[in-house]
Amino acid sequence: MELTLLGTGAPAGLPRPECPCASCATARGGLARAATALLVDGALLLDLTPGAALAAARAGHSLAAVRQVLLTHPHDGPPVELPVGLPTAGRVPDGRELTLISGHRVRAVPMDSPGTGYEVTSPEGKVLLYLPPGGALAGHVAVGRTYDMVVADVVGRPDGLARLRAGGAVGATTDVIAVHIDHDVPPGPELDRRLSAAGARAVPDGTTLIVGEYHAVPDVPRRTLVLGGARSGKSVEAERRLETFPDVLYVATSGNRADDSEWAARVRLHRERRPGSWRTEETCELAPLLAEEGPPLLIDCLALWLTDAMDRVGAWDDAKWASDGQRALGERTAELVAAVRAAPRTVVAVSNEVGSGVVPATASGRRFRDELGRLNAAFATECEQVVLVVAGQALTLRG
Repeated sequence: MELTLLGTGAPAGLPRPECPCASCATARGGLARAATALLVDGALLLDLTPGAALAAARAGHSLAAVRQVLLTHPHDGPPVELPVGLPTAGRVPDGRELTLISGHRVRAVPMDSPGTGYEVTSPEGKVLLYLPPGGALAGHVAVGRTYDMVVADVVGRPDGLARLRAGGAVGATTDVIAVHIDHDVPPGPELDRRLSAAGARAVPDGTTLIVGEYHAVPDVPRRTLVLGGARSGKSVEAERRLETFPDVLYVATSGNRADDSEWAARVRLHRERRPGSWRTEETCELAPLLAEEGPPLLIDCLALWLTDAMDRVGAWDDAKWASDGQRALGERTAELVAAVRAAPRTVVAVSNEVGSGVVPATASGRRFRDELGRLNAAFATECEQVVLVVAGQALTLRG
């Protein structure tokens, strides 16, 4: 099954008309995207957009053989002119299946928002799932098959991809193509970086793909360390890396602070930001969790883990530190690093980058700074990817 993406952008296109934002300002030339429309084997057009015939011609195709035009979502704005010779565009009721003269079978799948998704099966048995902007499959996903390709709004609805993965509809070999791309993410390298972390990719307008053809699916790093200063956006970056995966275990190393209302507000903000399917465990015993098989771990954060570890060995006291505290802390840190090295599950850890700030005024403060720097360096050595977040911008240091 041959799929040509006549457009890959949001319904308003990218850049948006008259939008002054930085993303739209840089979405020029090859980074510009027309509204998403798909041409399947020259016979089926999914979504009718302005300039579809011209876009097909630029891609080396014609709409002359199109026998069915299906819409996935309500189209705002002025009516789109139907190119001469095309059948009238329409939407199929949920659950209904069409068989085209070309041999393709098209089934309408219900969405959790206004719109219709389409499952397209080729005469050879390859299966494509195409979802509308801002949409995800309704209810529990149990399609009973793994799709060969999924074309969906990965940026706008990462939870939809997570549900497809949870139901087995997206597997290790599924080619996930991001479309309906808007100005929420800067185009170019930053978009590619975020999609790669989700096991997805974007392609330029006019690209032709073969559904079911082998393609190297972007590898999600098995171990990632996200560094950053206070309020740099490091926790958001870490959470974003796992938002397309179901059953994430969020490990909070902060513990409880019953009398600290400000801390309680911070914890509540983090919980409200995370997907509802994630589980939370409050513990500093990381080695046993790292050794277990299971869903991805998100550890937030290593600085608080180190605080707890230094509490346990009496590292704040100079005499205790000199006698056996330094040795005991080294053993606990080495245990954690060894556990990360052997971890069988996906791990994303967050830590503070404190070495670039003011030198602490106390010996214990300088000790913490030094030990955190050593811990970050040792942990980073065991990670396939290391990212530094500055002012909300993620800079890849490794991987």
